[in-house]
Amino acid sequence: MLDPDVEKAVEAARAVLRHNAEGPPEGALLRTAGWGYPEPYTRDLMIAAPGILLSGDADLIAALRRVLAALARNQSPRGQVPGLADDPRDLGSSDTTPLFLIGLALYRAHTGEAAFLDEAAGRALAWLAYQSPDDRVMVAQQPTSDWRDEQWVPGYGLYVNTLVYAALRLVGRDVQAGALYERINLPVIADGRKPAHVLEGLALPDQPYYALWSYKVHYSARFDLLGNSLAIVFGLAAPEKARAILAWVAEACAASGAVLPPCLIPAIRRDDPDWRPRYEQFNRPGDYHNGGVWPFIAGWYVAALVAAGQMEQARRELAALAESVRPARRPGLAFGFNEWLAVDGTPRGEDWQTWSAAMLIYAAACVREGRPPFFDDLRRAARGEG
Repeated sequence: MLDPDVEKAVEAARAVLRHNAEGPPEGALLRTAGWGYPEPYTRDLMIAAPGILLSGDADLIAALRRVLAALARNQSPRGQVPGLADDPRDLGSSDTTPLFLIGLALYRAHTGEAAFLDEAAGRALAWLAYQSPDDRVMVAQQPTSDWRDEQWVPGYGLYVNTLVYAALRLVGRDVQAGALYERINLPVIADGRKPAHVLEGLALPDQPYYALWSYKVHYSARFDLLGNSLAIVFGLAAPEKARAILAWVAEACAASGAVLPPCLIPAIRRDDPDWRPRYEQFNRPGDYHNGGVWPFIAGWYVAALVAAGQMEQARRELAALAESVRPARRPGLAFGFNEWLAVDGTPRGEDWQTWSAAMLIYAAACVREGRPPFFDDLRRAARGEG
């Protein structure tokens, strides 16, 4: 049983998704948000896929199928999946291709359409293989090419590589997935020297969590809530490491007084070496990608707590998430399901975001079932249990 306030928020989330799936025209693609973002952004809709599939709404699942089909139609000749589902010219994203593979795999598993878009999946896997500079599975990215379009994450990013790992496991590429598991859990090169043939990983020598990114002798030790939560849910973090990561998050939140953890800890300050002048306009400390609170990421954080067996904390964080989706910028909304919040809970993005609504549904399902649906097999595989 879930708290009644959580159940009320879950029902409101289903209503938001139904609103965002409606036309005109009839049969239109899902919208990223109710008003501010009418476009079908790939990453938002693929991140929303687990919640859509668990919504119990056949029309929403059919809408997800249309998005997947549109992505396959608009895939580049070399297999890259566009950032907008209906625009083959919108290329350059590092995360849309692995997200497509994950969304497609979950849809197939849920519906039984095992061969749906097989050719497109093969092209996407081929494109990913060519994104590894050293040809050893781990992919590299250009700055601002993942969900953080206003934050520099160069080289081997944690978030994108967790997605690649999950995609490989879900499509049965276990050898490559195993190699990526080992690589991610290698340490960063922290002493400023890279011996020949030594591979850099994403494990930090003096912190329990993973680096935000690394490349050769360079890395960032800032905490990426989304990347680390996904590492726990997908099984990249061993159980002991997962518990240590979550304990670190709880301690950081207690020290700052945050109810829900921000997306980046600590925020980049103006006098930090990784500060960029453009951040003054779009990414100030505590704002947006630079330490804002994102409900969709909080949903993955709840899933990580459940995956680690921390059910009491998961229930508390789910209740906080259900409360955080109430504030709205648009007058008259009982639930805002806003894009992102300031650390004081003030909504700062657009209301009725598809991924904010869908990830609340998914987080609630995790707590209700006592496990993160769709991803149990990934954690078992990481532990060598099949």
